[in-house]
Order: sequence, then C-alpha cells, then structure tokens
Amino acid sequence: MKITIAKGDGIGPEIMDATLRILTAAGANLEFEEIEVGEKVYLSGNTSGIAAESWDIIRRNKVFLKAPITTPQGGGYKSLNVTTRKFLGLYSNVRPCKSLHPFVQTKHPIMDVVIVRENEEDLYAGIEHQQTDEVVQCLKLISRPGCEKIVRYAFEYAKQQNRKKVTCFTKDNIMKQSDGLFHKVFDEIAAEYPEIENEHWIIDIGAAKLADTPEAFDVIVMPNLYGDVLSDVAAQITGSVGLAGSANIGEECAMFEAIHGSAPRRAGQNLANPSGLLQGAILMLNHIGQTAIAEKVQNAWLKTLEEGIHTYDIYNEGTSSQKVGTREFADAIIERLGQKPQTLSAVSYASDYTMNLPKYQRKAPKQKALEGVDLFVHWPGLEANELAEKVQAIELDGVKLSMITNRGIKVWPEGFKETFCTDHWRCRFKPASGSLSKEEIIHLLSNAVSKELDVVKTENLYTFDGVAGYSLGQGQ
Repeated sequence: MKITIAKGDGIGPEIMDATLRILTAAGANLEFEEIEVGEKVYLSGNTSGIAAESWDIIRRNKVFLKAPITTPQGGGYKSLNVTTRKFLGLYSNVRPCKSLHPFVQTKHPIMDVVIVRENEEDLYAGIEHQQTDEVVQCLKLISRPGCEKIVRYAFEYAKQQNRKKVTCFTKDNIMKQSDGLFHKVFDEIAAEYPEIENEHWIIDIGAAKLADTPEAFDVIVMPNLYGDVLSDVAAQITGSVGLAGSANIGEECAMFEAIHGSAPRRAGQNLANPSGLLQGAILMLNHIGQTAIAEKVQNAWLKTLEEGIHTYDIYNEGTSSQKVGTREFADAIIERLGQKPQTLSAVSYASDYTMNLPKYQRKAPKQKALEGVDLFVHWPGLEANELAEKVQAIELDGVKLSMITNRGIKVWPEGFKETFCTDHWRCRFKPASGSLSKEEIIHLLSNAVSKELDVVKTENLYTFDGVAGYSLGQGQ
C-alpha cells in the first residue's frame, strides 16, 4: 500500500527516518511517497505551508504520516494541522494515553484512556469579529452531523478495541443549545450500544476527575476545544506528551502524527525520541488493516522500554539501564521485533471487526417559526434604563423591547446597579402575539438607523417544532 509521508522540520526528519526503518523491518506492506510541507514551504511565500500538488498526492494515497512541522511566527501563516483536518474532513482525533509504569515516571500507574475529540468545528471554526470597542465575539458552531459522526466513531472504536465504557464531557449546564446538542446526540447514539457502558460528566469536574483518577475512564468523547486541552493533559499525566501519537480520521482520508512539536533546538543531534511518531504509525497500521504488524511493533517498543533502553527525555537513573540516541533507540526496537514485554501488558489488536460508520443522513426538516429578534447594539453608556428608552423609540406596533442583556446577564428590566456593563448590548424584541416577519426586522433596523442607534449584529429567534432554539438571558 502506498502512503504519503512528510518529514517535517526540526527533529521531524530524524524521527521519521527511525519510524520508517522500524516499519520496514517489521514487514509492513507499505510504499512511501514523500512530500514537503512546513517551514521551507511557508518561507517560500506559501502561507498554507503546503503546495497544491502535495494535496493531490495526499488525496490520491488517502493515508498521510506526518512528522512535526514549524509554523513561522506572524505573517498570516495558517496552521497546516488545522487546515489539513478541515480540508480532508478528518473529523475524529484519536489519542490513546496509557501509562508505562514503572519504566516511565507517572503518578497514575494504571491509566489507560483514549480521548476521541471532534476535529472540525466548535470554536475552531475560527469565526471571530470585533463588534465594539470593548467586545470581540467568537462563534461556537456545533452541528448535528458533527456530533453524530464523532459520537458514533467513539462507540465504534470502543467496540473494535473491546473497551467497556464511553464517557461524554460537555458544559451543557451553561451552553444548553450547543453543548446541549452534543449531549443529546450522545444519549441517542449510546442507546444503540447497550453492551457498552455510557456516562456524561460536566467538563470541569470531569477534567478534575481525569487529572486525579484517570483509571475511572476508558474512552472519552468531547467537542473540539475540550478535547484539545484534555488530550494533552491526559498524555502528559501518563508520563510524557513526547510519547503520544494521534490519528485524524475522515470518511475518505486519514492523517497520523506525533502530538509534540518540531523541537528545533534538538534537531540534528541524534537525541529525539521517535516514540510519538511511532505511536502514530501504529495507529495507522491498525487503520489500514495491518494489525499483525502493528502488534509486533508495539510489543517490541514496550519490550525496549521495559528493558530500560531510553532516550534522554525519559531517562531516569533508577529505572533506565541505557541512554541512547534516536537511531540507537530504533535499532533496539528492531532487535526486539517478535518479542513481547514481560512486565508491561502485551497488546493484541482485533482484526475481525470493521467499524460501522455510515455517512450522515440528513433528518427531515422541523417546523421553523420566527418569534423574535436580538439586536446587538454598540452603545458607550453605562445605564441600561437610559439605553432602554433609546431602544424603545424604534419599537413597532405589536413588536416591543422585552429584554436587554450585557455579556449575557439581564440588565433590563429590573437589572442590578452592581452589574458591570461593557459597550455591547443585546436588545431582544418580541411580538405581543404570533410570529415576527422579516419585513418587521428590516423596519426595526431602519428605525435604528433613523435614531442613530448602532446595531452591529442581529440574531433571529426561532423555534423548531415549537421548541425554542435560543437562550434566555441569565437572570430571566
């Protein structure tokens, strides 16, 4: 099978060469087609860090093994990782985090957690606007297709890997619409897998529990931002971020990588630990069905670690027997191919279960009704009652101002003088009865212009099958 590889920057070429030597020695059925990405491409004037012909190669081969790259600071350079995940529809980020006690130091010797992170949306949509002198907005986008794909992947992964429980982390006690949708979809899909235990935790206490008692979890599925933060936390508390790899899985393509950076200060010194990229490569072998080779490599890696043959980053005089460089570490793994660890648990990967990941099927549309509008106003004053008088001047017959909030908290009517307000105000208009028309919204905006009221944004307030698709003001 032909795969695309990129050796990247900094320590990337060294750890990629070590990884490919190990895969070849293990008998992996792979051909390598190399492309160039990263710093040299960026500095040539390509702000995406990758040439158009390289995209063609990745899309043709479908599987991409990538070493870390350096993104130059400033200059409008875009993260190639984020770009690749979105362009190729790599919706699922998978990061196994298993401790290697007692050979790699950790406070959690029996930790074995897999973080499954949604990879395309949430706040990582990157849609931001400065709306007033004092307020910047970032849109958090959570879609039903995004939720269904990532939650189903988490359960299918658990089923394939013979794991017993899937946990969902959200903050839906606060973000009832966006995180609430993620939780709702989790509950719907969990019901299709009665043999797998499921549970939901609010992200803050869930994160605390993960940091303190990770053995309580098995597979954890999360929206993008929470998953990004906690997958690094989970990798670090197992022993080292430098030992962790990740998979980025889509319906057509997949990308595999180490989760650490390019570490340019360590480049060219035969010091770098190739374990993170090797772990990404093992995930790749499992993904393409070469599970026997993946098993052989992983067990040889575990055997090498438990014999105390360590690179400088995990070397410890109490547990290590030999400090080696990048090339020597790869040599040690190759020497142990076919062997299994004695203290650490040997791995055995399932090869007889293919994940059931159907393409998303759009649901029948719900009955959608427009029942109000929020006008966001830039106003430098401090008194909500004073603003209310100005805003009431643009009311229509039967369409009245019902509420003003500032940063989400209700400040009119019956606001508190202690509430601190910025210059960004949400003014909610609702009809006295029935629905609102879009012509009436245009009329409101026209009135706002005539009264020199600076409306910076509008949001229509819809119900879907009679259920409100918008939040109340805090304190309502």
